[in-house]
Amino acid sequence: MQQSVLYKNTLLNDIIPFWENNSIDTECGGYFTCLDKSGKVYDTDKFMWLQGRQAWTFAMLYNTVEKNEKWLALAKHGIDFIIKHGMDSDGNFYFSTTREGNPLVQPYNIFSDCFAAMAFSQYAIASGDDEIKQLAKQTYLNILKKKDNPKGSYEKSTGERPLKSFSLPMILSNLVLELEGVLDAEEVDKTIDFSINEVMNVFLDKDSGLIYEFVKLDGTHEDSYNGRLLNPGHGIEAMWFMIDIGVRRQDNQLIEKAADTIVRILEYSWDKEHGGILYFMDALGKPPQQLEWDQKLWWVHLEALVALAKAYEQTGRPELKEWYDKVHDYAWGHFSDPDNGEWYGYLNRQGEVLLELKGGKWKGCFHVPRAMYQCWKSFEKIEQKINTNG
Repeated sequence: MQQSVLYKNTLLNDIIPFWENNSIDTECGGYFTCLDKSGKVYDTDKFMWLQGRQAWTFAMLYNTVEKNEKWLALAKHGIDFIIKHGMDSDGNFYFSTTREGNPLVQPYNIFSDCFAAMAFSQYAIASGDDEIKQLAKQTYLNILKKKDNPKGSYEKSTGERPLKSFSLPMILSNLVLELEGVLDAEEVDKTIDFSINEVMNVFLDKDSGLIYEFVKLDGTHEDSYNGRLLNPGHGIEAMWFMIDIGVRRQDNQLIEKAADTIVRILEYSWDKEHGGILYFMDALGKPPQQLEWDQKLWWVHLEALVALAKAYEQTGRPELKEWYDKVHDYAWGHFSDPDNGEWYGYLNRQGEVLLELKGGKWKGCFHVPRAMYQCWKSFEKIEQKINTNG
């Protein structure tokens, strides 16, 4: 079977039906995300960033795959819940609410805001709703206001050892492309320039070729747990954002540098004993602080598949295809659940299923469908090139 067909069929006949059939809360609005291996709801709390991610997914499918009115209605189902229950009076987004929408956890970081902005933007494109479009823009501007102090009053650190986090420039590099339809061209270019510089010159260490999760404010390294922390999945995911920017700007140098970085991160983080990509690592090989450091997670492997497919599509470099095949065999052989649908999220180091859930507090309707869509489209282009060139 062609790779494009595998990803397309899995997306449309397995992943999306799993969420359509099991996650829609028809009584209180929004989506259930805590689903067991067969799709049964085991907890009814709603996590705002997963609400935003799922609304984005259905709006994205409507905009890019098919003008399916059911998808548009399901996107609106989440958008309505987010607008009604997800925000405080200042427009900041709660982390979680009860099933009914009563706030449970305060807006202690800006990632709920980021995914709400993405959802609003895609839904505005799908529906033509100008109010939602303005809400997307306002949410984005609110994120920028908080970028130097993302947690605001909920920040726990004393400020004694100030470090800046890779998460923000990484997410902005994708968010700004998602919101291109609602932002001024000057704002888009300014944010892209900021993100490229931060990701590729500040957090990407030129000596090791690895992406650090935290650096000092001047860009140098701190010799501490956080200062040495590597999150391979984050680094790899950011590289496909960089490739998308490189394609947009016709910047082959950026594309090649991103491809080099994908390979370097995989070389460092691949578990040579059991296979798969380790979750957390220390840049100097010291013991990491995260007790779950050796788990294998669904999103890390899916982001690697997307990054490798895009890098191979753009460069044709054979080592990228070799790495793709290696990650593909591991991911499809360990995370996919053909009996019950969707993918498992959490494996132990040996590759055995650690938790049988299909959705929870962190896993929802986002990474799997997004990766299926992205790989489908990349492999369509790769296969077209092969057919054209014989």
